[in-house]
Amino acid sequence: METAELLKKVRKIEIKTRRLSKHLFAGEYHSAFKGKGMTFSEVREYQYGDNIRDIDWNVTARFNKPYIKIYEEERELTVILIIDVSGSKEFGTVHQFKQDLVAEIAAVLSFSAINNNDKIGVIFFSNKIEKFIPPKKGRKHILRVISELLNFQPDNRETNISEALRFFTNTIKKRSIAFLISDFIDTGFDEALRIANRKHDVIALRVYDQRETEIPSMGLVKMKDAESGRFIWVDTSNRKVRENYAGWWIQNNLRLNEAFSKSGIDSVSVRTDEDYVRPLMKLFKKR
Repeated sequence: METAELLKKVRKIEIKTRRLSKHLFAGEYHSAFKGKGMTFSEVREYQYGDNIRDIDWNVTARFNKPYIKIYEEERELTVILIIDVSGSKEFGTVHQFKQDLVAEIAAVLSFSAINNNDKIGVIFFSNKIEKFIPPKKGRKHILRVISELLNFQPDNRETNISEALRFFTNTIKKRSIAFLISDFIDTGFDEALRIANRKHDVIALRVYDQRETEIPSMGLVKMKDAESGRFIWVDTSNRKVRENYAGWWIQNNLRLNEAFSKSGIDSVSVRTDEDYVRPLMKLFKKR
């Protein structure tokens, strides 16, 4: 992508997602993701209804009247976006490709994080770790993240979610909030997911296209696997073929939901032709 075109796209996505993160997600994000604990702030005189366990006995003895300790939530968090950049992201049949939706959601989460004084970092992965941007704060850092999201070209096109989760678990030492953003066209990552969520707080954001849920009857069609590059002819007019594919999609959904549930993972699915605001708001409020 040319520099001028990239800057224009970055500015456009910044304007939209910054407004959303400031006006729609501010309160929900803050309440959904708690700080790492409480830190002492000050003391004040005891008032009716205060918890007696918060009484500062040293100050109380000095002034001969009860005083309590006031604590503040330690707000600073580290947020890591673990983003699937494999070949299947280059698919979309209605409004946009999956990769465009991923970029916008990631930008909203990034601006929500810095609005709450949190650090944001990114892990791009295919079947290997393609790039790691360490967590930082600030608008300049966020704009770099968005630019990478819009223009990043991976070396490989296949998917390995386990590899991404292992890298995340081994690299990020401090407990963090992690958004795993993928279409989850992969298997065998259940154990890595459980391990990552024991150390961190992992949320799964699944992005998919409506056409991935079923195959319409279009006759004999030549299809390409975006990750392997392999071509195959499919007779979409064959009802059995369509039913088998629809059955696979349903079973895959059940498998994913079971994996998320067993790992204690909150998850949400967003379709390329739907507004992502409502699903994200629902996720935040549920937490």
